Amino acid sequence: MSWIWWVVIILVVVIAVGFVIVQFNKLRRFDVLCTGALGDIDTLLTKRADLVPNLVETVRGAKDFESTTIEAVTAARTRTGQARDLTEKSSADADLTSALGRLFAVAEAYPQLTATANFQTLQVQLAEVEGQLQFARQYYNDSVVKLNTALRVIPSMWFGGIAGVSQREMYAEPDEGRRAAPRVQF
Repeated sequence: MSWIWWVVIILVVVIAVGFVIVQFNKLRRFDVLCTGALGDIDTLLTKRADLVPNLVETVRGAKDFESTTIEAVTAARTRTGQARDLTEKSSADADLTSALGRLFAVAEAYPQLTATANFQTLQVQLAEVEGQLQFARQYYNDSVVKLNTALRVIPSMWFGGIAGVSQREMYAEPDEGRRAAPRVQF
């Protein structure tokens, strides 16, 4: 064989190795994006859960406030902190969102409570965190769509096992059936 054949063989091998590296890195990059996005959700869930004790103490100061509502919020917050996998986190997130919605709905019946600066500040902070959480959930789900799509189409699908990357679950929205955001008055 002449030296031209050796150059062609080496060139084909280099191109094949480069192709594998590009696909491997693409799948790993998508997986890292998903992990980071899920970490952002965890951070925001923790931030929201950290606001809840202050809110509960503010609400407890209102005379004759419904204790079952406070207990539901406290239990949901505890469950959020104990969640380990995506399904548990999503479910706990939905429970806390629902409990906070009920808390604010009941609080409207207590004008002396809703008029306090502390309650209003906490309500604004929770609304901000909820908006950030909605964006973080959307970003995570977008990242999962990219990863899962790459794992289902040629040529990336051939490299999922090599890259050690597998499909991920979407983050279920709290109260998936709702079509409109709850109305909160400040």
